[in-house]
Amino acid sequence: MFTDLANYYQDKSVLVTGGASFIGSHLVDELIKFGSRVTVIDDLSSGSLLNINQVKEKIDFIDHDLRFMSKVEQHFKNVNIVFHLAAIHGGRGFIETQQSQMLDNLNIDTNVMKMAKNSGVNILVHASSACAYPINLQENESDRNLLIETQASMSKPGKAFPDGVYGWTKLMGEFQLETLATQSFKGRSARIFTAYGERENLSHAAIALIAKSELKIDPFPVWGSGNQTRNFTHVSDTVKGLLYLGSDERDLEFDVFNVGMNQHFTVNEFIAEIHTQLKWHPKEWNFQIDKPAGVGSRASDNSKIEEIFGWQPSVGLSEGIKRTIEWYLDLNDKPKTISELEKKLLAR
Repeated sequence: MFTDLANYYQDKSVLVTGGASFIGSHLVDELIKFGSRVTVIDDLSSGSLLNINQVKEKIDFIDHDLRFMSKVEQHFKNVNIVFHLAAIHGGRGFIETQQSQMLDNLNIDTNVMKMAKNSGVNILVHASSACAYPINLQENESDRNLLIETQASMSKPGKAFPDGVYGWTKLMGEFQLETLATQSFKGRSARIFTAYGERENLSHAAIALIAKSELKIDPFPVWGSGNQTRNFTHVSDTVKGLLYLGSDERDLEFDVFNVGMNQHFTVNEFIAEIHTQLKWHPKEWNFQIDKPAGVGSRASDNSKIEEIFGWQPSVGLSEGIKRTIEWYLDLNDKPKTISELEKKLLAR
């Protein structure tokens, strides 16, 4: 099913929760280009109005905390598609040190999904995460597994062992949506893998590494051994994957898809590309094994989303890093000292 996305989304009424966030704001930009009528609900706890500044006159923006249902139900009326990206989330340092806050995601998901169903929304796309996958499939840095959608499930024995509290809430979110989904209210969960790019905040690895490089920190600090792998996926590819899921008109009530790169890159390889582009290399390295480094190996099997929608990431690592560095260097509020940067690494 190869959908003409621009034609599909033209004149559609679309609501984006978390639409002022990193991924959400890029999604909103694309929907506006396609001629959608867009409503954004975001409490700006981690998102920013700056992210949607260029489209603010073309959207309806509601500042609201979706842990609470009051006064927001009306905005779900007459909506065709909901992209649900609102969540308590941050980089690895945040999700491992603020685990109790992650539990609010269960409440947020319940509220959004029930409001969408009760309001007659046609399809809801839920931003899940690769953290939903069992950690035993990702433990070793030497592994080069490609994670397959059927390997994680709340309803099948032995397939529910997610990556931390955040991973549990995302897998439970999928289960909630599957439970609520009907022929008239379809659900699609997108397991997003290591998205990075413009507008991402400093608690996430990609931007943190660029910031450390721009400050020329030497010895250069790396959380973990640097040999752990990720499938760094540029945000523009992530957004296109989400848009395909929102256009899914198959009869299935619920389905789940990987949205990520099907290549493993070590963190050290990612850093090397940053340093090459910035034309600077440290003399020494400081591998901080005591810092939160996450699983040893993670990348996405894209067979399912490619077969159904023809989607594969198109932005290579070098190009994605180039775009991200250019955006970062142009920021006005970059941290100017190491101590200023350190404070942001564990924030949302």
